[in-house]
Parts: sequence; C-alpha cells; structure tokens
Amino acid sequence: MKNLRSHSFLIILLFVSCKKITTRQRVQTLSENYTQAWVYRDSGKLDSAYISLSKAKDEFLGRKDSIGVAKSLINMAEIAYLKGDYFGSQELATQVDSYLDSTKKVERELLSSNYNTLGNVSNGLERYEEGNTFFKKAILYTKNTAALNLYYNNIGVDLLYLKRYGEAISYFSKSAGDESSSTSAMKLSNIAKAKWQQNPDFNPAPLFQKALSIRLSDNNLWGQNSSFAHLADYYMKKHPDSALLYAQKMYHIAQTLVSPDDQLEALQKLIKLSPQKEARQYFEIYQNLSDSVQTARSAAKNQFALIRYETEKNKADFLKAQAENIKKQSSILIRNIGIGVLIVFSTASYLWYRRRQKILRQEKEIEVKNTEIKYVKKVHDHVANRIYQVMNEIDNRPQMDKDEVAEKLDVIYHISRDLSYESIDTKYKQGFAKALSKMFSSYQSAKVNIVVNGNEEKIWETVQETAKEEVFTILQELMTNMKKHSEADVVQLAFQHEQQRITVLYSDNGKGIQHFSPGNGLKNTETRIKSISGIITFDTKANEGLNVKFSFPI
Repeated sequence: MKNLRSHSFLIILLFVSCKKITTRQRVQTLSENYTQAWVYRDSGKLDSAYISLSKAKDEFLGRKDSIGVAKSLINMAEIAYLKGDYFGSQELATQVDSYLDSTKKVERELLSSNYNTLGNVSNGLERYEEGNTFFKKAILYTKNTAALNLYYNNIGVDLLYLKRYGEAISYFSKSAGDESSSTSAMKLSNIAKAKWQQNPDFNPAPLFQKALSIRLSDNNLWGQNSSFAHLADYYMKKHPDSALLYAQKMYHIAQTLVSPDDQLEALQKLIKLSPQKEARQYFEIYQNLSDSVQTARSAAKNQFALIRYETEKNKADFLKAQAENIKKQSSILIRNIGIGVLIVFSTASYLWYRRRQKILRQEKEIEVKNTEIKYVKKVHDHVANRIYQVMNEIDNRPQMDKDEVAEKLDVIYHISRDLSYESIDTKYKQGFAKALSKMFSSYQSAKVNIVVNGNEEKIWETVQETAKEEVFTILQELMTNMKKHSEADVVQLAFQHEQQRITVLYSDNGKGIQHFSPGNGLKNTETRIKSISGIITFDTKANEGLNVKFSFPI
C-alpha cells in the first residue's frame, strides 16, 4: 500500500510545481532568496532550497508581506515532509493560517495546498482519521479540478488504510479525467485495489493492466511504479513468478526515480519472491538502504531543526540589539523631552500667569456688574413695585390717613436701606395667603375687579420662605404690569395644590400684547420661577387679554 501513498504525493508535487510557476514569476522582484530556493528545488537540492526559503520568510516578515511569508512556510513544510521530518513539517504548516485571508481566491488556493500537506504529514504519522479531516478541508478551499482529483484520491487511500472500502471506492470514483489520462489510470488502479481488498475473490488484474497500459503510453514512471506494485501484490500468492517479474520492474523504476521508499518496498517483495541466494543479496541491499534512509532522515530532521533554531536565535539577537539601541535612543529622547517639557512648562506658566491676571480682572469687572444688576433688580422688585403698590392704594383710597401712608413709606424706607442684605422682608408673620390678598387688594379699584380663588393658608404651609418671596414678587410684577399697561377691568387669579406642586393661573381681559417680547419685568418672572425649579408660560394676543400659568414643586 505504501506505493499508493507515494504515487499520490508525487501528483501533489506536480500540481504544486505547476501552480508555483506563476507564483515564482510574481515574487521574483520581491525576494532573491525565494527565487533561488526554486532553482535549488528544481535541481533536487532540497536542503539548500529549505535554507533559502527560511531567509525569504524572514525578508517577507520584515516587509509585512503576509502572502510571501505563507508561501515560504508552505514550501518549507513540503520539503520537511519529503525529507521525513514530519513534526517539523507540521510545525511549519500550522503557522500558515494566520497569514492568509480565506475570503480571497488566491489565498484560498494556498490554504488548500497547505491543508493537503498537513494531511500527508498526518498519514506519514499513521493518523489516518486526522489526515482525512485535513484533505476534506483542502477540498473546501479549491475549485481546481486537478487538485480535487488529488484530494479525492488521498481521502480514498486513507479510507483503505482504515478498511472502509466502500467509502474509499466512492471517493476514488469522484476523480474526473479522460479515459486515457493519468487521472483515469490512477482511478482504475485504486478502485481495483479497493475492490480486491474488499473481496479477495475479485479479479483486479484487468483493471490493473488497463491502468498500466495508459501509464506506459504516457511514459508516466510514477504511475508505472504504482501499477507494478499492485500487480506484484496481486500475483504474490497466485503466480509467484509473475509477481517476481513485476517486483523486479518496480525496483528498476524506483531506482530510476531515485525513490528510496519505493526501492525498499520493491526489495521487500523481491526478498519474499526470489530464490534463497538472491533473496539474501536483496536483504543486504535492503538493510544498507534502510540504514542509509534512516540516517539521512535523522540528519535532515536535525539539520532543519538547527536551521529553525539558528533563525530564531538570530532573530532574538537582532531583537536584543534593537532593544538596546532603542533603550539608548529612549534615554536621549527622554532627556530631550525633559528639557523640552521644562521649557514648555516655563513658557506655559508665564502665559498662564498673565492669562490668570486677565481673567481675575475680568471676573472682578463681572462681579461688579452682577452686583449692580442684583441691586437694580432688588430696587425694581422690592422698592419700585412697593412704591407703585402704595401709589395705587392712595389712588384707590383717597380717604387713607397720613399715618397709614407714613407707615407704608417707612416700610419702603427700611427695605431700601437694607438692600445690601441677602434676605429682605421674607418673613410673612401674618400669613402668606393674607399678605398676597393684601397685595391684590392694593391694585383693586372701582375700575379694576380682582377675583381670587384658592388662596388659602394651608396650601402655603410647606412652602419654603425663599419660594414664597419669589411667588410674591412674580405676582406683584404681574399686577404692576396689568395696572400700567393692560387697561384691564377684570383680573382672575386661581391657586391649585396637586401632587406636591402648586400651580398659579393668572388672566386679565386687557388689551394683551401684540408682539410678545417680555420686558425687564416679565423677563424677571421667568428668571425667578426657574430659581425655584418652576415653569411659566405666557398666552397673549392683541386685544385678547393676557393669560399666565406658572407652577413649582414643594
């Protein structure tokens, strides 16, 4: 069966070689080492080819050419397999996936070839189920007919080793080719072998002979080698003379092909079939060749391992030297950065100091301006509105005596005197609802009727003093605005307390505002309601009165 595997792998090599012609042409300008590796490989100098490919791989790594790295690894893995270094081949082939993109056609073909190598390595280690898995992966990544024929054949060979003959015949039958092609010869020969192993009574000789005839006409030496091996195996017990003839022919072809494995297989057959004297000679040749092959393969394994070690060692030495150089450069860079940072910090500190002085001056100016605005607002809210309120009371109540007027003016005097204090008249000792009612009544006259609903002390019990002050000022501003501008004769106020929120509704039947753009007074109401987390809305049209709604949480 060994010749079946060797023949299969030869076809793989032929396929890879044909495929690599264009590959060589494309990378020739990129890597002299890669090109030289093919010169060595074509002349049979696989060791030299391996060394050149290892150098090419490092070149491609330096250039970040992932495809070049993958091609180098694939070919190194194939050479390691040919030289019997199965574990070294496996180590190289398993690195390939990380350098290729399986969504790109060209790279998928490279992946397919690499999985084929992994399959052959698994078979070399007699892991036939594992090999089958890799060959099936190889099929997924190619649409090349020649490649598919090879992979179907390889799977069939694995199944023969696993004695799953029916499945093996099914895969051998998938190979496509002309009746006179090498693919057809391989298909006939392998199907015949499978049927014979499945059923010892089956006669495979006609199919073996037909396959041999095709291979002789094509001068396919590897194919002839396989056919002679199959015929020698078949006639081993039935016609030993014929088996001996085919074994001799196989040995002659194997020598021509310089295939040690096939020579050893042929010698095994000759030892069994030859007369005692000749068998002894063949045995001596077998021992010498076997020892030579084992020595060569051990040397190859050691050589390839040494090459990989030297490569990694050189890379490590290079990285170490590079690290030391980087460390020196880093020290210089850190020193220069330190000097630069010091200069930048000094400059930035000076600029920051100047900017800070400018900001402080601006903040002082803004503070003075805000203070002015604050006092203007206080004068407007606490003095001007109170004066206007007293004026309305005097106008509406001509009979008001001088003492009462003096008392009201004295209150205004104390308010104006204490403007510098943060809180002014915020305590409504007689009750907030009563203070509101008193303020509303000061705006009522024979011409203006003010209707108030819901203003009861209990709704103000939980309201903070600051909120009361803002509400009082907002309502006083609305009443003053009404008195000055609206010409209204009816004003309605409603107070509601629902779900921890107080809502105040104000409406009058005055002339409204044609183009609503709140002036200072009404603008202040918006600012004040926001300060207690409330909201306020204005609804007004020309000659349709003014409606205001504001609410705040408690």
